[in-house]
Amino acid sequence: MNNNRRDFLKKSGLAGLGLAGAGFLGGSRKSELFDDNAKKRDSEPGDLRLLDWEPISQMVVNTTEVIKPRFPVIDIHNHLRDLDRMEEYLEAMNEAGVWKVVSMDGRSADDFYKEHLQVSQRVSRERLLVFFTPDFSKIDEPDFGRNEAEKLEEAVRLGCRGMKIFKSLGLNNRDQSGELVPVDDPRIDPIWAKCGELGIPVIIHTSDPKAFFTPVDRYNERYDELGAHPHWSFYGDEFPDKEELISQRNRVFEKHKNTIFIATHMANLPEELGRVSMWLEKYPNMYTDINARISELGRQPYTARKFMIKYQDRILFGTDTRPDPVAYRVYYRFLETDDEYINSDPSHHRQGRWRIYGIYLPDEVLEKIYNKNALKLLGMRKI
Repeated sequence: MNNNRRDFLKKSGLAGLGLAGAGFLGGSRKSELFDDNAKKRDSEPGDLRLLDWEPISQMVVNTTEVIKPRFPVIDIHNHLRDLDRMEEYLEAMNEAGVWKVVSMDGRSADDFYKEHLQVSQRVSRERLLVFFTPDFSKIDEPDFGRNEAEKLEEAVRLGCRGMKIFKSLGLNNRDQSGELVPVDDPRIDPIWAKCGELGIPVIIHTSDPKAFFTPVDRYNERYDELGAHPHWSFYGDEFPDKEELISQRNRVFEKHKNTIFIATHMANLPEELGRVSMWLEKYPNMYTDINARISELGRQPYTARKFMIKYQDRILFGTDTRPDPVAYRVYYRFLETDDEYINSDPSHHRQGRWRIYGIYLPDEVLEKIYNKNALKLLGMRKI
């Protein structure tokens, strides 16, 4: 008997039973045994694709259902560009206990901000707010900054309550020379200054999660997310370095001290709250929000809780997720309870395969984050 046959019989439990004759292992029975062995190999650990892995947790821990927040909520960062859904959004807000929602989609391009304002104000002037977004495609035009600043002032007179800068500034926007337009491009200075003059806040999105700037390989902790959205990967020579983008943004904070900036997504460095803390100490005109980043905050609950208590006057609530009671309630549970092992995916989308933990903030802190800090900034408008 050759060694391969002996090894197979041993693994099959047939060795030594005198059943190795050709009659027993011949024909269809032999085929069945090898088919069964192949099925075993297919089901062995390591054969399952990561994207197909959806484990059911065996944890038995407290689950608190928070239907409505402890205090009325102002969602400072959302996207309501589908104007025909405004009534639907308002119904979702009522169901979830959300007082106001701010849309970042008041585009200067094609004067879309005017249409956005008209529809929002018709449905609810007090509860559906709009921020203006500059049109950087015109940056090469003479007096771009001054002209866009004047347009911003008109938008504020019509009802816009702030300005939003998308991450494309510094990352994708290019001028006629083909060069990337940096966040601190001096051609934009009149716009930043106008925001300070008008007393309106600037929500600024610069860079993205650290994982988006690293190779999409087995070491990338957001592999699933980048697999689902490959265009969110900014790794490679064609993209600027994340640290350079952050430096450009911070130079704007430094230069325009009379303008309030909300560095969105926990300043786009929730992975390093120590550095965000340093920026808050250095730049008194900088605020931040938690939108679409509770997945990061909730996996460091001790650090996040201390951070949010310490900087309770500088943090705002936001979701970056169109009004949805299910999404809002994940935020409430994270902020208000000490529940463990929470699936944060419904709050935005799957960002990582980890789970988060509630940080049970004190009522005084909750109320500031839910609405008081936003009311303060929105109330600074001078026209």
